[in-house]
Parts: sequence; structure tokens; C-alpha cells
Amino acid sequence: MLFAAPVAYFALVCIGLVLIRYPARRRTVFAGGSARIHGFINTLQGMFRAAIRLVATGLGFVRDGSAGISIPLIENRPIVISAIALALLPPLAVLALSQRTIFEFAPDDAPPDRKIAALLAGEHLTPPPPLPPAVFATTEVEMLRPSIGTASRDWNLLDGEFRQRLLTVFKLLEEQHGYQAVLLEGYRSPERQAELLLRGPSVTQAAPNMSYHQHGLAADVAFLRDGRLVISERDPWAMRGYERYGALAEAAGLTWGGRWKMMDFGHVELHHREALPDGRS
Repeated sequence: MLFAAPVAYFALVCIGLVLIRYPARRRTVFAGGSARIHGFINTLQGMFRAAIRLVATGLGFVRDGSAGISIPLIENRPIVISAIALALLPPLAVLALSQRTIFEFAPDDAPPDRKIAALLAGEHLTPPPPLPPAVFATTEVEMLRPSIGTASRDWNLLDGEFRQRLLTVFKLLEEQHGYQAVLLEGYRSPERQAELLLRGPSVTQAAPNMSYHQHGLAADVAFLRDGRLVISERDPWAMRGYERYGALAEAAGLTWGGRWKMMDFGHVELHHREALPDGRS
């Protein structure tokens, strides 16, 4: 949907330009009224193809450096330049801005649930032992998270407060619901963030140093079932686990990616300005 709007805008502008440039086309479009809707649609399709050919021809002239541009085109150069700008700049601006992810914090940190706060105050949890690398090298994992084999799962690289909240969520998730949560990725270096950004917005929209992962304040999580890692939310069992995991994470004062527009069910992060190293924001 994000890309459809700029493309639709570009198509409508091209159609409008063709209608302005060719009066005969306008008469064809508007002569028949409502009784000729089908013909009108066919005409629009023809005009769109004509607009595409017109743009392609123009690009060919620019590419070849041809001096044979027609006199009317030269005489109307300001109009042509304005038309091209009108057609291209707004869609390009929308697409460019849509890739920006601003690193920002919630104005007020969400306090954890009172019961979870009591657990955090009274118990210092230690991370579980690391799992064998083979757990993260199955066919399912490679298909869903092809780069997870090189991800960091070092709990010591996470912010201390975030680590304790996440470990508390893991503990309650297993005790109350029987799910064994697994850390897929915690801290992420700027270099790795840049590599993931190149894979496209379906992987991440955050540039280096614009992700909570870079500050040890975010984690990606999945579940272990019968010794195998289950990531996909299409698995009903895993989806129930993500819902319970998200509820516990929010009760612990964490932000859960399952509520985002681009849902990331296994992702949680801590919006806590004071927890940032060196006071960065």
C-alpha cells in the first residue's frame, strides 16, 4: 500500500498530462458520459500506455543527448520541466521519507506491573545457558531468518535493566504458560544493522545507530518446542505464545512489536532514556 499510492499518483499525473496535450483524447473521454464507462476505462488504459511511451521517449532523448527534439517541445521547455517535476518529485519524496526510522523515546517510561516490579526488586535472574548452534541452523530458521546464525545472543551485551525485565518475562512465560522462550538476537552492531538494512524494509527500516538493538535495549525472541526452534506466527501454538509473551512484556514495561503497523511479534524493546550508554538519544 505504501508503494501503491505514489505509483497511482504518477499514473494520474501522466493521464492528466496526456489529456492536456491531446484535446482529441479529452473529447473521447468525456463524450460518452456514464453510458460509456467501459470505453472510458479502455481509453484510460490506452492513455496510460501512451504516457509511458511518452516518458520513455523523453528519457531516450535525454540519454542519447539528441539534438533533434521537436520545436514545440523546446518552446514549452518550462512547462515540460514543471510537468516532469509534478509527476516525479512527490512520489519520490514519499518513498524516500517512508524509509526513515527516527530513533526516539516515549515521553514517559511505562512502569512495570506491580507484581513484576516486585519480582524485579527482589530477585536477580541469571541468563540461561546458550543453546547449541545447530538449533539456529534448521531449514525453517534459515528460511525465516537467514542471517540469524551470525546474530549476537550474548546476554551480557544487553542493558542491565532491560536484561532483568526480559529474563523475568521468560521466567513467567514458562511458569504460567509452559513456553520456553529463546533469545534470537540481542545486541546488534552498527555494521550488522547496515547489512540488514540493505535486505529491505521487510527486515528492518532502521539505519545504523537508529535501532534499540545498537544500545542493548532490544531483543528478538522465539520459542523452543521439542528441541526445535519455532519462529513463524503461522504456527497456532507459536502465535498463542507470542500473544502471551507480548502481554507479559508489556506488563514488564517493555514495548512489544506485535502492536506495530509492521508487526514483529518476537521483538521487544525498552524505551528508557537513562539506560542509554553515554547519555545518547
